[in-house]
Amino acid sequence: MKQFFILTMMIFLFARCGGARSTATGQQGSNGAGAPKPRLTLSSPVFDSGQMLSRKYTGDGDDVSPALKWDNVPAGTKSFALICSDPDAPLGTFVHWVIYDLPADVRELAEGVPKTGVLENGAHQGVNGFRNIGYNGPKPPPGKPHRYFFRLYALDTLLGLEPGVSAGKLQGAMVGHILAEAELMVMYGR
Repeated sequence: MKQFFILTMMIFLFARCGGARSTATGQQGSNGAGAPKPRLTLSSPVFDSGQMLSRKYTGDGDDVSPALKWDNVPAGTKSFALICSDPDAPLGTFVHWVIYDLPADVRELAEGVPKTGVLENGAHQGVNGFRNIGYNGPKPPPGKPHRYFFRLYALDTLLGLEPGVSAGKLQGAMVGHILAEAELMVMYGR
């Protein structure tokens, strides 16, 4: 009898949880006509996801940020945030770039974003793992190539954080405000 009850409860919970798809991230759902909403996309004119990153964009090269572009922005987007990080770093995830309060009408970042707290378009940059403002590219220890994730978030608000916040503080402020997200992954090794 106990097994029957447990099985019945599992079926009930599965039916309740599996019957609807979440639209919290803007990744699923429909536009009212039955067609799925387009997903937020992030791309770069200088690399494809999964490729090796050119030395130019690393700490071994010119150490400039790569150009990035995005589209299929969800309705209600008020700003964007971007975090670039290396989950393969020896001491845990290492952050290479934090940028937030990018205006909703911005659809790209040019190569070589200045390493200043406030950009001309009003966006703010945070502190990276090197304790610098702006982008500092990969410079992993010798060995197996590391993965670097560029994650873009479409937000339903301007966060209003001061320049120079950490990725952790940014992530905390984004909770409950993420409409959609997209990512690119590149690799680099020495």
